[in-house]
Amino acid sequence: MSAPEQRVPSTAVTWRRDLHAHPEVGFTEFRTASRIAGRLTDLGWQVVTGPAAMPPQARLGVPDADELEATYARAVDDGGDPRFLPAMRGGHTAVVATLGSGGRHVAVRADIDALPIAETEDAAHPPVAAGFASRRPGVMHACGHDGHVGIAMELAERLSADPPAGRVSLVFQPAEEGGRGGAAVAASGLLDDVDLLVALHLGLDLPTGAVLPANDGLLANSKIRAVFRGRAAHAALDPQEGRNALLGAASATLALQGLTRVAGHATRVSVGRISGGTSSNIVPDTAEMLLEVRADDGEVNADLEQRARAMLEGAARMHGLEVDIERIGSVTTATADPAAVAAVVAAAEASGLTIAASAGSSVASDDATALMRRVQAHGGVATYVGLGSTLASGHHTRAFDIDEAALPLGVDLLERLVRAGKR
Repeated sequence: MSAPEQRVPSTAVTWRRDLHAHPEVGFTEFRTASRIAGRLTDLGWQVVTGPAAMPPQARLGVPDADELEATYARAVDDGGDPRFLPAMRGGHTAVVATLGSGGRHVAVRADIDALPIAETEDAAHPPVAAGFASRRPGVMHACGHDGHVGIAMELAERLSADPPAGRVSLVFQPAEEGGRGGAAVAASGLLDDVDLLVALHLGLDLPTGAVLPANDGLLANSKIRAVFRGRAAHAALDPQEGRNALLGAASATLALQGLTRVAGHATRVSVGRISGGTSSNIVPDTAEMLLEVRADDGEVNADLEQRARAMLEGAARMHGLEVDIERIGSVTTATADPAAVAAVVAAAEASGLTIAASAGSSVASDDATALMRRVQAHGGVATYVGLGSTLASGHHTRAFDIDEAALPLGVDLLERLVRAGKR
């Protein structure tokens, strides 16, 4: 009996698995982005990266200099492309690549960052079983961005081999998690002449083979870091001399849970982390909070953020503290254009995919909305597409994994969109 045929992985699967094994969080995607830029350059694409693809001042929540340098050095030693790494130093990890000139301009967004989540070590977990689980403790691709890159890279190969009419741009966006990178890429102006923008996301509780042509249920959000500053003292000998920063953060946390919601709108408030103090017998002089507010309307979200800030400031005054409040992420809402939706429907039907009416999970956020709004403001159309991928575990969980059978379906769908006639 002959041995079973060994199937060579597709470009999409190869890229997806490589990135899954080498995850990098927002603004530290040096290996990921440099290798993308290098391969696209070799395929004949015109590549823009570094500050030109993402104005530094437009970024939010950039890691500190020590983390950026440490992750940059790791990328140098771990297969990053030396042609592009220097331009990315300091967290400038966006890549915008364009093929062709003149005519209709179609752009595809693929986000590239991972999450600070430790991947499961369960032997039945497909990345573990197949040998491409995360090699970086505490970091993994738990949302499908590795698959998004894989789809875009196979699409790039197909289009290079048989260039379409007009232009196509592939937008590899860093720091989607936390809403920190999309607005900065939009601020580059590189998409201002785009006629059609498509942001595609795997999963969303859609089965493999299904497509959601538009997901208008994405929420606006604001992510905030609040640092309370008080005065240390001995907790037993001189407690009256102290100003307890951790107590201020705790008071703010309880107050935020009572933040009045808005009738007729979906809203969310979450305090995700409080840290502070050094010992049980020392009044803590510093405490940090990470929190977020979300809403289905940008103005409602802005109002929630202002009221949350007032609660943080009130808690600080109540306990004799100072508080520094910083927005470290921000996402707006966006509505798909009918022309863009119709183009996706046509491409999906031609690809034999099933059209879904809604997503199973539609109350998250994605800063592709900033790119959508930028394109729409300059006369183009845009949509946020859900591509089905049957999941064994939900997004942002340790056992998350995509169905790789969805990857070629995504490539086919996007290729049809790029090659379609004018909108």
